[in-house]
Amino acid sequence: MHLPKINIPKKYIKAGAWVLGIFLLLLTITGIIAYNKREALLKKMMAKAINKADKDYGLEVKIAEYGFNGLSTVHMKNVSVVPKDRDTLSTISDMTIGVKLFPLIFGDVKLSKIDLHTGKLNIVFRDTLSNLDFFLKRKKKDDTEKKTKADLSNLAHDLLNQVLYKIPDNMTIKDFLLNINDNDTAKLTFLTTRATIDDGELNSTILVNDRESTWHVNGIVKPGKKQMDIMLFADNKKVELPYLERKLRAKFSFDTVRTEMKNADYSGNDFKISGSWSIKNLLINHPKIASNDIVIADAKIDADMLIGKNYVALDSTSTIFLKKAAIHPYLKYTISPNKIYEVKLHAPEQDAQEILSAFPQGLFESLDGMQVKGKIRYDLNFYLDSSLPDSVKFTSALTPTNFKILKWGKTDLQKINKDFIYTPYERGKPMRDILIGPANPNYVSLSEVSSNFKNAILTSEDPSFFSHKGFVQESIRKSIAVNFKAKKFVRGGSTISMQLVKNIFLSRQKTLSRKAEEILIVWLIENNNLVSKNRMLEVYFNIIEMGQNIYGIGEATRYYFGKRPSDLNIGEGIFLANIVPRPKIALYKFKDDGGLKDYLYPYFKFIGKIMAGRGLTPVDSNGYGFYNVHLREGLRKYILPDSTSIDTNELDSDDPLPAIETQDASKNLFDRLFGRHKKDTTNVHPAKADTTKSRKELRQERREQRKKEKEQEKNPPF
Repeated sequence: MHLPKINIPKKYIKAGAWVLGIFLLLLTITGIIAYNKREALLKKMMAKAINKADKDYGLEVKIAEYGFNGLSTVHMKNVSVVPKDRDTLSTISDMTIGVKLFPLIFGDVKLSKIDLHTGKLNIVFRDTLSNLDFFLKRKKKDDTEKKTKADLSNLAHDLLNQVLYKIPDNMTIKDFLLNINDNDTAKLTFLTTRATIDDGELNSTILVNDRESTWHVNGIVKPGKKQMDIMLFADNKKVELPYLERKLRAKFSFDTVRTEMKNADYSGNDFKISGSWSIKNLLINHPKIASNDIVIADAKIDADMLIGKNYVALDSTSTIFLKKAAIHPYLKYTISPNKIYEVKLHAPEQDAQEILSAFPQGLFESLDGMQVKGKIRYDLNFYLDSSLPDSVKFTSALTPTNFKILKWGKTDLQKINKDFIYTPYERGKPMRDILIGPANPNYVSLSEVSSNFKNAILTSEDPSFFSHKGFVQESIRKSIAVNFKAKKFVRGGSTISMQLVKNIFLSRQKTLSRKAEEILIVWLIENNNLVSKNRMLEVYFNIIEMGQNIYGIGEATRYYFGKRPSDLNIGEGIFLANIVPRPKIALYKFKDDGGLKDYLYPYFKFIGKIMAGRGLTPVDSNGYGFYNVHLREGLRKYILPDSTSIDTNELDSDDPLPAIETQDASKNLFDRLFGRHKKDTTNVHPAKADTTKSRKELRQERREQRKKEKEQEKNPPF
């Protein structure tokens, strides 16, 4: 195939040549003029930059010498940056910076070269002040200026470009010190003896804390292609951050960490950054996470981050790897017009033992050594619109296929099917050993518990106990909404199964790992039918805390009413269910004559109506036994008068005062607790009234306390 010949008149070719020649001539003349005037232009630019730093950020910038060194390279000596009324931020003895000429024509400053010799970056924190405060300062804009919300995708694109533009093609840094001083108590130094970039290859040597450790940051950086692959590691030891341990009481170390950026560009209207992050032998120790070291041997995430006009998201194409286990996360945070939080997790069906083996070492101590077979998959879906918190969505499902436990770990999850010793703890200290079995005279079988109590506690604590598999997603969903609106934790979503596992199998430490372990053990017990529902409820009734050093329904009924658990009336059943969330303040709910305080009446009607509606008790227009609850006479002398102010929140916080004497070894447990035909052996000693306060102050405190208790009674945990 032959293309038709195009004949261009010679006059047009001649004219084009003249235009091109004139353009090149003008460009050459402009370049010559600029080259001859460059020192003056540099001086003007430096003055402008120094003035802007002072005016906008309160920075005093001094440069002893500066000038061009070649066509596009600026050399500076003795540079210092000092924030106003703060410690010196930075000093540099000798620095050379080169820029690329072609991008400069279009207003982009891209570095081609950096040579830095003997410098220091000094970061100082003193109380609430630091020499980085200038970052928080912003130039005041005219109030009449029209304000528009930034497009996050464009903002991310521009910000990333600005960072990449500052990474030079070639770099040599020698003896640059980073010093961090936090209130003279936590100090950290990083001395970069040498760092180079040569044709994209990065190599560095960093001495940490006067040669305590030697770190290296090595890899490949290609800012023009928006690619990098960098690894951090230490010579012959782990990378450790003792600063965190001193400052945050957190122990943190690892062998290597690697960060890779594969691409960054627009995908439709979104800005997409693709890369990965991996770490080897990560060790974490923090009292809020776990009481012991948590070790993650091998973790990696292949991530696709999306930045839209008003949101930031981790796309579902991302994958988290823990050893051989994999899970796909989806996280999205929408900023406007309402804040919206979205979380989705999907772990496709995988070998159950691989999943169990992937758990970080030390995270679930009771399961260490457990062997299983079969497969499992997991799916979670969470959606919360901050403007509509009550419509929060939450679903979570761990689905087994031919799953079976072959061998127990450190803990036998079926131990509660036979007699065992239960040890309750108060503030981390054991109170006493309680035998859960018929040999204990206070032990009560499920058949010996009055249905009035059984139905009341199931109604208030866990209405669907006999039908759920350890968790009630609707209860968890409602708890999320309540806590979000209150901006603090005010309501939990624990079932009786979860409370039982927490008390029997786990330590009482309030850590994230313990909560995660609790959830997993509940799933193992409930979904593998390791313990029957009746046995779980029976054990729960015998270990539940129901007063100061009062455990189990057997002790509680005799302590408060001098009755057997089978003889409880409907009012006594509702009262005992009512004290479960805050057992230590039970005595303060009674009046001097042994009757209940009036503020509890609405709670009795509320619970009673629910029970009646479910056919669990007859309809009662007289408060469902409220007026039939009477504290046994031997305890009434310990009830404080209404004029006394008591901080019941403090009493409910694992108050160490014992409610009953348990030390006389010559008596059996029943005699030691309650006595037989003898003087009452209880030794409850509530705090005495603060006589230094006026009657008005006491009345006000009492009203506030009653208000708090009423609010809690109106919001029972179910």
